[in-house]
Amino acid sequence: MKLALLRRSCLLSLVATWGLLQVGCEKGSPSLPTENQAVADSRLPSNKLPSNGKELPPATPAVVAVEATESPIVSVSKPVLEQKALPPKKIRNVILIIGDGMGPQQLGMLFAYAHLAPGSVLPDRTSAIELLTQQGEVALVRTEPYGAVVVDSAASATQLATGEMAGSEMIGANYLGESVPTVLEVAKQMGKSTGLVSDTRITHATPAAFAAHQPHRSMENEIASDILENQVDVLLSGGLRNWVPQAVNDKESPAYLAVVHMTGGLFDPTSKRQDNRNLLVEARQNYQLVFDRTALAEVKEGPVLGLFADSGMLDAIDERNLQGDDNHTEPTLAEMTSKALELLSQNPEGFFLMVEGGQIDWCGHNNDAGCMLNELLRLDDAVRLVHQWAQGRDDTVVLVTADHETGSFGFSYSGGPLPEPGTLGGDVFQGAPYQPKFNFAMAEVLDHLHGQKYSFNHVFMEFDALDERERTADRLMQLVNEAVAPFSITLDDATEILTRMPNRQYVPGHAYLGTKTVPKMPDQASFYVYGENGRMNYLGHILGAQQNVVWGTGTHTNTPVPLITYGPPSATHRFSGFLHATDIGKGMIALIRGE
Repeated sequence: MKLALLRRSCLLSLVATWGLLQVGCEKGSPSLPTENQAVADSRLPSNKLPSNGKELPPATPAVVAVEATESPIVSVSKPVLEQKALPPKKIRNVILIIGDGMGPQQLGMLFAYAHLAPGSVLPDRTSAIELLTQQGEVALVRTEPYGAVVVDSAASATQLATGEMAGSEMIGANYLGESVPTVLEVAKQMGKSTGLVSDTRITHATPAAFAAHQPHRSMENEIASDILENQVDVLLSGGLRNWVPQAVNDKESPAYLAVVHMTGGLFDPTSKRQDNRNLLVEARQNYQLVFDRTALAEVKEGPVLGLFADSGMLDAIDERNLQGDDNHTEPTLAEMTSKALELLSQNPEGFFLMVEGGQIDWCGHNNDAGCMLNELLRLDDAVRLVHQWAQGRDDTVVLVTADHETGSFGFSYSGGPLPEPGTLGGDVFQGAPYQPKFNFAMAEVLDHLHGQKYSFNHVFMEFDALDERERTADRLMQLVNEAVAPFSITLDDATEILTRMPNRQYVPGHAYLGTKTVPKMPDQASFYVYGENGRMNYLGHILGAQQNVVWGTGTHTNTPVPLITYGPPSATHRFSGFLHATDIGKGMIALIRGE
């Protein structure tokens, strides 16, 4: 049919993006839409992105030619203003929370405690991490580095930080050995503030990978220099020993007295440096220096460097034991995280923050289930705080993940002790006896693990500090049983733990394999590589029979780890599916750049 001819050619156009009908008149002949006049699907909300991850182009009204009708004129007294779909708001803040060694098995432990433990301390029997899984995206992540199946923390953190494949044990470099910009460095280039928080050491593998570039993770002195040169705005952790001069090891030296004076004598300082460079003095030119939780609480703006322990910070159980004590001078992971958010959020351009719960991994290496549960709860406290801070914001993405799984941990059912028989009603049992044929683990085990009084590491540090004549099997049994009650070991168990065997993996001069004998390990000895720590591994295996706990290694596994992402769907959708750790790094860098 012919188009209606008017003095002024009229077009009736449908603005599909908003579902509005607009009538417009213009001089000249009507024209059809060109290729770049894209029509936004009215079913796609304006804050969503297509599957390719790119923003939609500005919506252009679709032009529809109107056939002639009985009415000779189509007119409108007041034209409707054209409305366009707004692009998603750019992300200002990216918060990455890493549970070092926190595989799906470890999350299973946390969730089991939350829901099943009679004495669960979690609000509404729900962990903060579980809340995020209900409100955000959930993915699985492969962790392997270049050229290997199993990853260490340095390579894994480097892959998370850079989005590029790394080789084992390297820091901030790709597998070719080239320095690669990290998400923290990109954030700084974009004018954002940056922060690193860890309950280990600030120079330890995970925080190091975000702000340093070194051939090996063991180069913590050089890593400290890199971190300082990177001018990270908020640095909160342990590890003073890599920041102070070698002369500090002489307790009669002026250097030692100067560091004690600077730190307030809160802990006995040592040095791992091979020179007399004092990074604290250098840092003082730009940073506020704090060494305890009281001083940290008083900081109102950055930059700030907080070093709260000579090496690693307190484990979660020791921290709990000091609650309300004047000797509790270290801030908690949640307190450090809270202060980092307070300081970094003062920058209108936004920030990048990495928070690490690093001692989950240490407990996994030691096969210490009670310690690991308490570390998981400590991390969950920090996650809850971040979740509360981020709620209601459309400019922040929170990612919770792990660098790898540690220990090949699991709860398992066993042959005893068997549950007592009972009777059940119902139309199936009708009063018949009910007795499962195996021990499927009672929920009270979770409370007993949470109530552990000291970590294995604490026990053996105390044991090793005894006079040699006192380091007996009987004394070890007493220390262990005090720490893990109601679980216990026998004198024979303690004797076995102190028994040694030839080191079949002996390598002269090796940092961990360099002793000719090692603690006895009855099975899988090849996977228990950390020398005297093998005593803790054997203890974990002995107690496992009472805890319904099994361990497969004293190192890491290649088990895919969880990733939970919380924030605007337009930003978090890229973190779903089955990913590699490098995909997380690429995604965070893209968010920081506003892509």
